[in-house]
Amino acid sequence: MSMLEHLALLAEYNAVMNEKLYAAAAQLPPAALLEERKAFFGSVFGTLNHLAAGDTIWLKRFSAHPARHAALDAIRASAAPGSLSAPLAHDLPGLLALRQRLDQTIRTWAAQLTEADLDHVLVYGNMKGVVLNKRFGSLVMHLFNHQTHHRGQASTLLTQCGIDIGVTDLLMLIPNQP
Repeated sequence: MSMLEHLALLAEYNAVMNEKLYAAAAQLPPAALLEERKAFFGSVFGTLNHLAAGDTIWLKRFSAHPARHAALDAIRASAAPGSLSAPLAHDLPGLLALRQRLDQTIRTWAAQLTEADLDHVLVYGNMKGVVLNKRFGSLVMHLFNHQTHHRGQASTLLTQCGIDIGVTDLLMLIPNQP
């Protein structure tokens, strides 16, 4: 599997896992979604919001790539969240709608990437304003790793609420080989 095929697989995995996570979260009453659970971003809702904020921030940075991937046009035209915990929706249905748009954007964008895109060095400012120069392909891998990390936290929070989201391994999407 080429790196580009792997990135497309990770984009699909991201979307599938988010569907499962949001379906599980929808089983909780709104108060339970917002309940402080001593997680990095407080609540189940706070963790899901952080994932959407982080993805938006990274996609905004990625939209500055000289290839100007068309899938990121809407992201390019919008403002990035001011922080990693900036509220992006008032309730789970609103956050789900945003999540679905982001996941479709990520799928489409991943399909537009080329090997040459991955070798580009992206210059961007982090949330503290520090300017960094990083290989684009490594940053894309970070996007997917960050998603998996925080989805794992959300899955744990849901499990603590008595909700099992089921299998979450990437392995379920890796095709069998002849």
